[in-house]
Amino acid sequence: MGDHLVRAEEFEKKAEKKLNGWGIFGSKYEDAADLLEKAANSYKLAKSWDQAGKAYLKLADCHLKSDSKHDAANAYAEAAKCYKKVDTNEAASCLERAVNIFCEIGRLNMAARYYKEIAEYYEADQKIDQAIVYYEKAAEFFQNEEVTTSANQCNLKVAQYASQLEQYEKAIKIYEDIARHSLGNNLLKYGVKGHLLNAGMCHLCKADVVSITNALEKYQDLDPTFTGTRECKFLSDLAGAIDEEDIAKFTDVVKEFDSMTPLDSWKTTMLLRVKEKLKAKELEEDDLT
Repeated sequence: MGDHLVRAEEFEKKAEKKLNGWGIFGSKYEDAADLLEKAANSYKLAKSWDQAGKAYLKLADCHLKSDSKHDAANAYAEAAKCYKKVDTNEAASCLERAVNIFCEIGRLNMAARYYKEIAEYYEADQKIDQAIVYYEKAAEFFQNEEVTTSANQCNLKVAQYASQLEQYEKAIKIYEDIARHSLGNNLLKYGVKGHLLNAGMCHLCKADVVSITNALEKYQDLDPTFTGTRECKFLSDLAGAIDEEDIAKFTDVVKEFDSMTPLDSWKTTMLLRVKEKLKAKELEEDDLT
């Protein structure tokens, strides 16, 4: 590892010498770029991630000065991979610079991919507000490039986190839009009942029986096959339990559905929120009597 570090520093010194010396304008930066790439690779072998990231940033600068924009964007992306191991914010900043260049040269599919990666960095760091922003940007770019599946994946992440932040209307709109657009696609329509279930659960979290009742009518008009599904019955039974303010019935409905279709952590979280609201309402009424 020590040998790799020594070699990396030697390559970097040679690159600095090239950059500070005389030479034909274009070749000076190209020669330095070759040396900086070797330095970056040696730093990676030495697991000196911060130094590797800095070398890639210098490499990106060389590519920009020799007007190799695509190579510069790739160097920023490589820098991000290194910084990801030590500094998420710096990694995101490097990818943002890569995205700006890819947008400039018309590589919007690459821009979308890296926006999604930035979102994943923030997601891993539990910086949910920032993750939402970048998943939204990625979704927009994927949609513009007509990569519908990837756009949907990003939008579903936005809906998931928006609902966790109690931004239910935002989440509902996303789930309903995806369901509506998926109906006409043979590959995507099998997922419609799941999207409508998620939208319905967001309605339930608003603790408004009229809202969920109206939504169920709308969903059955949108997709007539939804009426006969377990998901539709589940939402309808939950709405009935909420209307009757019956916590025991609500719990039984959840247990029955979970025994047939295991609930994921997001659904469990949403249902616990609804149950807590029911309990709070029951306590409030007990206090009044």
